Parts: sequence; structure tokens; C-alpha cells
Amino acid sequence: MTHHEAIQYLEIPSSDLAASKQFFSDVFGWRFTDYGDGYCAFSSETMEGGFYLADQVSLTDRGACLIVFYSETLERTQDKLTHAGAQISQNIFSFPGGRRFHFIEPGGSEFAVWSDR
Repeated sequence: MTHHEAIQYLEIPSSDLAASKQFFSDVFGWRFTDYGDGYCAFSSETMEGGFYLADQVSLTDRGACLIVFYSETLERTQDKLTHAGAQISQNIFSFPGGRRFHFIEPGGSEFAVWSDR
């Protein structure tokens, strides 16, 4: 469903499309469609987007925007991500309203997971 003036689609850089596809498929159940060697689209229950092959990836210390997932069980999600190959770039920390951690997926881009629990 489309909503007027809402974010519709995310495009994320990856230095290794095969690794990003495998990771997000294993961890979040995303489905992928390849469009040539340098691009793949993904879809999930709540979001659509794509990964494009790039030398530069999305890291907050370089000024990139941060995509943040929600989890009801933060530690369990962190374990799931690390077992699938994510590198934890910031351990769990508290902030007003909850807790979160940051991770780098195998294709090199940074994401975060937060919880209000």
C-alpha cells in the first residue's frame, strides 16, 4: 500500500551483494529479486528496497543515515545477527526511551536495533 509523502523504498549500498542477500534472507526472511550483477530488490512484510553494488558503504561515522530495526527481545536479536555474520559496532546501550545496538552486515553497511524493553 502506498501512502502520500511517505518513504516508499530504501536503496542501500553493499560491497558484497551475495553476502547481504544471504544475511538478510537468513535473519529477517527478506525475499530478493536480482536485476543484473549490480542490483537486487528486496521485500519483506513491512518494507521494500534494494541493495546496489558499491565500493562505499553506509556507515554513520561517514555521515550516512542510520536504518533502525525494532526488537521485542534485544539480546536475542543481537545473538541472531552475530550468528548470521554481523559485526557488532556498538554494544547495547541505553538512551531515553529504550536501548539499542549497532551492527555492520556482511556487505559492509551499518544498521541498528532498538527496543523499548
